[in-house]
Amino acid sequence: MQVSTCMQTHPAVQPLPASTENHPTRQRLLDAAYRVCAERGLHGATTREIADAARVNEVTLFRHFGNKEKLIAALFERSVAAQVESLSGPEPDGNDLESGLRRYAERYNEMLFANEALIRTIVGESRRHPEQARQVICESVRPMRDRLVSYLETAQKAGSVRRDLVLGPAIDAFTGMLLAGMLRRTGLKQYLDYTQDDYVSSCVDLFVRGIAAPVKSPKPRRRA
Repeated sequence: MQVSTCMQTHPAVQPLPASTENHPTRQRLLDAAYRVCAERGLHGATTREIADAARVNEVTLFRHFGNKEKLIAALFERSVAAQVESLSGPEPDGNDLESGLRRYAERYNEMLFANEALIRTIVGESRRHPEQARQVICESVRPMRDRLVSYLETAQKAGSVRRDLVLGPAIDAFTGMLLAGMLRRTGLKQYLDYTQDDYVSSCVDLFVRGIAAPVKSPKPRRRA
């Protein structure tokens, strides 16, 4: 993805309200990037447009982020940070998979809905610019993914998750269900006959049933 130096600002992209003038420059750039990229697409948005929308010059954008790819990744990282923080603290009990995974799914879901516009843009561009889409998504959600890997590794050691389970594809299947749910609810809500909470609960239930270690039957006592 090349950084454009186009001098023209698209008339539909409006600068941020004056009330943001007192916000830190970095945050203003991130807010502006979200709006411009959601409207133009990752490839179509230019650093000049983003800088203009944030009411700074392009050099300031490069000083804070280096290039457009790092700026876009920072958009997701900012949102993911809140969810990662909410998952911090004592490691959840590896023996209570449903509770731990429900907590994770709720935080992940919050991140998805908060970034719906940008996620839809990335999904739409993934075929034309697969490497850029992969880089942005993978790098930005890595902290949450690493958190889930750590949790499931603990659960495997505790014996509540199958030891033969390959965590990478399993986690991608789980988060993929949540992503599909967000896209469906924000695009086809009027056709759904269940709540978002019902959907998340179903995802967690299916995932837990698929990864849980089989319960060992107690050995029969020998007769004297």
